[in-house]
Amino acid sequence: MRTKPVLLLAALLWAGSPVNLQAQTQKWQNLFNGKDLQGWKQLNGQAKYDVVNGEIVGTTVPNQPNSFLTTEKNYGDFILELELFVDDSMNSGVQIRSESKSDYLNGKVHGYQVEIDPSDRKFSGGIYDESRRGWLYPMDINPKGKAAFKNQQWNKYRVECIGNSIRTWVNGVPAANVVDAMTPAGFIALQVHAIGKNDTPGKQIRWRNIRIQTENLKPSKTDQIFVVNLVPNDLSTQEKAEGYTLLWDGKTSKGWKGAYKPGFPQSGWTIQDGELSVQKSNGAESTNGGDIVTEKQYGAFELKFDFKLSEGANSGVKYFVTLTEGNKGSAIGPEYQILDDARHPDAKLGKDGNRTLGSLYDLMTSKKIPNAQRKIGDWNRGLIRVYPDNKIEYWLNGYKILEYTRGSAEFLALVADSKYKNWKDFGMAPKGHILLQDHGDQVSFRSIKLKQL
Repeated sequence: MRTKPVLLLAALLWAGSPVNLQAQTQKWQNLFNGKDLQGWKQLNGQAKYDVVNGEIVGTTVPNQPNSFLTTEKNYGDFILELELFVDDSMNSGVQIRSESKSDYLNGKVHGYQVEIDPSDRKFSGGIYDESRRGWLYPMDINPKGKAAFKNQQWNKYRVECIGNSIRTWVNGVPAANVVDAMTPAGFIALQVHAIGKNDTPGKQIRWRNIRIQTENLKPSKTDQIFVVNLVPNDLSTQEKAEGYTLLWDGKTSKGWKGAYKPGFPQSGWTIQDGELSVQKSNGAESTNGGDIVTEKQYGAFELKFDFKLSEGANSGVKYFVTLTEGNKGSAIGPEYQILDDARHPDAKLGKDGNRTLGSLYDLMTSKKIPNAQRKIGDWNRGLIRVYPDNKIEYWLNGYKILEYTRGSAEFLALVADSKYKNWKDFGMAPKGHILLQDHGDQVSFRSIKLKQL
């Protein structure tokens, strides 16, 4: 008569045993069995991939394009961890949510890549969009993350892809935080980068302990690094937590009005498909719809905005605009220049290029970084940071291109030698409106966000 209670007790004891508890809580799956390349296939280039001492070893070879050892399975939401050891003089990466399609660049691997960069640039952990959009998260935007990678030793990478969120860590340090909806799923791949004609072949990168979670995923706690959100007019959870708000709601003219006008312009600007666009007219300054400004005024802030140029276009984003000057042209304030440098004559005016894209208009020339600017017709990401101590930074697509300090001797000297020399206290208002300029050319804006500092 005691058989059932004894059997039940035995079952409960077995269920609570350490072995079974481990089975119940086990979440990780190994992507590499430590013995061979079962579950993987090679695409594009013919770099060597071998298994040596429980590691995947990738070796550079001459006259080959980028090579990729890819998983045979595709993965959507996952948490990936791995360790890697790379030669100091080579470049590599880990592809995530990536694809190879016959109708796209003849099957060339494309998609998100988590960078492995032992060079002095220190972009390890950043996110590059391979064979597609280029850098999404260059590590200049996260200086602390740049220091996480260690040369000549094993480095641990962690990647979390959950919904539209893509986050990376290098040796436990937050590296990149991207929000993007372009590719929800794809394969994982280990890259051996192509080498130049004068580079010595035979350099190696090694990977080990490659494992993945795909179920019951729990994102890591919110970090404090900069978020690159590529979903139009969207605020991520972290952006909200950091105090960002949408300065433009993506649908209406709420919060904006015409400069020197009581309301929003009835013509010259359009709101369509999540884009706020100034329409092409005669190429002159504020002669059609006119500039638009925020109804509120701001002092210290961080402003994110996306902009898209048409061919030959001119526009700008101004700040500390007071609307007290009564200027007949564009309202007055320091400007983040938006320009097609190759086609608009303004690029050759001013002094030393101080009217080119990303410059402090007519005052200071922006740094020109190769591949930082997107081609005409593509979206660029602008950033203006105004610190409480009057230090101001301009960023373009994740690269810092200019900095200055309001009220400094340098700034005052630049103003005195510019078109603004006759404007009293130019750029020195304690707070002001933010302005989008009508310069008679078609330019579009979206994802305009602000955090007060």
